[in-house]
Parts: sequence; C-alpha cells; structure tokens
Amino acid sequence: MATAIHQLSFAAPSAGARRRLTRASASATDRHEVLSPKRRLPLRKVPGEHGPPLLGALKDRLEYFYGPGGRDGFFAARVRAHRSTVVRLNMPPGPFVAKDPRVVALLDAASFPVLFDTSLVDKTDLFTGTFMPSTHLTGGYRVLSYVDPAEPNHAPLKSLLFHLLTHRRQHVIPTFREVYGGLFGRMENDLARVGKADFGNYNDDAAFGFLCQALLGRDPVDSPLREEGPKLIAKWLLFQISPLLSLGLPTLVEDGLLHSFRLPPALIKKDYGRLADFFRDAGKAVIDEGERLGIAREEAVHNILFAMCFNSFGGIKILFPSLVKWLGRAGGRVHGRLATEVRAAVRANGGEVTMQALAEMPLVKSAVYEALRIEPPVAMQYGRAKRDMVVESHDYGYEVREGELLFGYQPMATKDPRVFPRAEDYVPDRFLGEDGERLLRYVVWSNGPESATPTLQDKQCAGKDFVVLIARLLVAELFLRYDSFDVQVGSSPLGSSVTITSLKKATF
Repeated sequence: MATAIHQLSFAAPSAGARRRLTRASASATDRHEVLSPKRRLPLRKVPGEHGPPLLGALKDRLEYFYGPGGRDGFFAARVRAHRSTVVRLNMPPGPFVAKDPRVVALLDAASFPVLFDTSLVDKTDLFTGTFMPSTHLTGGYRVLSYVDPAEPNHAPLKSLLFHLLTHRRQHVIPTFREVYGGLFGRMENDLARVGKADFGNYNDDAAFGFLCQALLGRDPVDSPLREEGPKLIAKWLLFQISPLLSLGLPTLVEDGLLHSFRLPPALIKKDYGRLADFFRDAGKAVIDEGERLGIAREEAVHNILFAMCFNSFGGIKILFPSLVKWLGRAGGRVHGRLATEVRAAVRANGGEVTMQALAEMPLVKSAVYEALRIEPPVAMQYGRAKRDMVVESHDYGYEVREGELLFGYQPMATKDPRVFPRAEDYVPDRFLGEDGERLLRYVVWSNGPESATPTLQDKQCAGKDFVVLIARLLVAELFLRYDSFDVQVGSSPLGSSVTITSLKKATF
C-alpha cells in the first residue's frame, strides 16, 4: 500500500503570495543539510491539521493504535488524504502524558535527513518523542539519549559509550559465538522435544549475557541478578515507553492504563536498583574511565545501564527476531548462497570467524543492511526546528517555523520507492556492488546515514558499527551450523515474535 502512495503524482496547490525563506534541501549523502540554490521546488504549505485541542489528539491516538492498517496505515492514510509526504498531525501519546502532541511529519527519504542536522534541529529531551519519561527511571539523571550535542555533557557522555564499546573489542567475537552457540543448542533440544523453539525468549537471555560478558567481562548469572536480568529490563522498559505500546488489551483498558497516564516509577524502583547495583559493580573499569572524562561516578553508572539495557539489549531484542524472520522467509535458495559464502570465508581464514572472515562475506553484510532498511529497530526520530526554514520532499518545499517539532517515521523513508526498487520486498543482495553501496546513505536506522560515522557532535548511535557487527555474526553463526531453517512469525509489542520450526544441519 505504501508503494502506491509514494508513487502518486501530486498536483501543485493553487499558488498564492508567499514569503521568501531560506531554502534547504536535505541531502542524504551525510547528516548535514545542504543549501541548494540551484534546486527550486515549488513552495507548498504543510497540509493537515491538528484538530481541536484534546479532541484532535485523542482522535489521532485512537486511530494510530487501533485504526485499520496499524501505525503504517495511520501515516499512509494521511499521505493519501493530503497528497503529500509532509503533513501535520498529532503523535501519541497526547493527553495526559504529552503536553503538546503536534508535529510536522516527514514521510519520505528526501525530507527525513533534516532530522540529522543538529545545526537546524534541537534534540533536547526528544529521544522518546513528544514526552520524556521521568528521570526517576534513570537514577535522577538525564542520560545521553536525551542530551543535545550543544550541551556540555554530551561529548564526555558519548566518549564514555565509545569506550564501553571498544575497550574489550577482542572479546566480542569469541563471546558472541560461545553465548549464541548455546542458544542454538537449546533451540535444537526444543525442536527435538516439542517440534518448535521460541527464538525470542532464548534471544533475550543470550543478548543480556553476551553484552555483559563481552563489554564488562562479567556473567550476570554469577551475580545477584542470576537469570532475572532480562525480565527486570523488560519491566523497566515498559515503565518508560508504555505510552507508545500496544499490548493487545481491550481498547478502553489499554488506552486508559498505558496511553493516558504514566506508570508510577516507584513501582519499579526496587527492580531498577538491582540493575544499578549490578552495573555499579560489574562496570567499575568503565566507570573509572567516566570519572577520568569528568563524569560523576553515579551518572556514569546510569548512563552505562541505559546504554546496555535500553539501547543495546532493547535493540537486539527487536533486531535479531526481525533479521531471523526476514531470512527465514527468504527461502532455501538465499540460504544456500549465504551458507556457501560463510563457510568459504571461514575456511579461507583457518576455520575461524574473524574480522577478516566477516569482511569476505559481502552477502551477509548486505542481508543485514536490508533487514535494517525494511524494518528499522528504531522507527521514529524527532527534532525541534531551530529557525524558520524550508524542508523539501521529492516534489515540494514546505515552510517550517522555528520551534515546530519535526517527526520522521522511518519505515516510510527507508521504503520510499523513489529510492528503493521493490521497496516493500526483502532483497538480501540489494546492497552489493557500487550501486548497492550508494544506497547505504538512505539506510538511517542509527539516527544517521549508514555511510556516515558517529561523532561526538551528532546524535547518531554510538553503537552503530557494533550493532551491524553482531548482526553479521548472528547470520554467520546461523549458516555455519545450518543449511536452512523455517520460521513461524507473529507480532509482539516490540516487533516480531519468531518461532523456529525446523533447522537443517550443515551438510557441506
């Protein structure tokens, strides 16, 4: 449906006298917006409306969560209605969680990159959108995800995360193979016993164990957390993002309980304290580095916890089932190509999975990028306009005023058929070769183009390359062990629910 929407030929509205504004054309070649005096698209007023206060926001919220087509349908309907990929609407949660739900929505690949340019947009307290969870859920601190690059603590906090991700880099591959090797072993046992295996449940345990062992050198099972870490994190995540979730409860119950009011942080205080105690002890070496950077030790604790539990664990919880889903649906022919590539590269490197071996698996890397494109683990980005400007779609320029909140729904940007042929299809070899590499600028799951490198001055995910690496490791491990596999797919509040129904062991 989204493909047809994007291919509409939008007729220009009637022209009236318009004030001249500085015009900027968002270029996806990097994270900065590029002034383009040679390119002059016709100006158009941003269509759409927010409706009456309170009632308009409630109407949009109900349609977003419970209308036909889900959230994709919510945005697609507005593109159709206004014949525009830049529209005004209200974003959930609205009343009584968010003070102001009004946004200008950017729903194509051309307009979306303005959200990466921190000279044009402010990112203060916008990580979760139109509302910010209580700092009581993060030890009383505004953690890095909510800090704008212009704030003085942004650079040291992001430096701390770069250190966290790299100071034990030599442990990442062997730890991943050991932990996820155990995951596949347990799934094989379940398949032999009951004929199916829940990938998501095993993935949660493996993800938390891998992250703690690889980045901190500590197995949480050997701590007072024992095996409870993933369950504690899931509860903590719920208290932060419940206004954005649908759990399948009756509409009136769910909307009243989750979307209209915040869950009290006091109910999760004890569980969060257990997580903080673990990271306070296990992360001492990283906390020491934070202190060297000028970060208070307690602030470092809560930033490390957030980075590992919300950003990293939460990301793996969404991405890995999605990746397995798309690979499972790709079928035996794709599985054969991947298995052949993985095994040849490993044999050529002494039978070991190394960085060099991974570099010799271009199809694996492309398959990972394609999963990040078609179903980005972070679907939404926000930025508040720092000045009056014109944001350009493929067809028009739109006047945006200083202080307006810009919102991007990433799946419509990364499935824009004016950029990606067969945009709604999973094409695992899409990013092979020079033409494929050029498309990486439009893969923006990390709050920036895949072709860019995160810096201290931007909001691109510090773990961008780490995430791609471990996703490649998952694919490599899968096809070292198995020729092919089958899946059953369902939905979950945070993405896809994936059940493995068969694993065909490697035969060559």
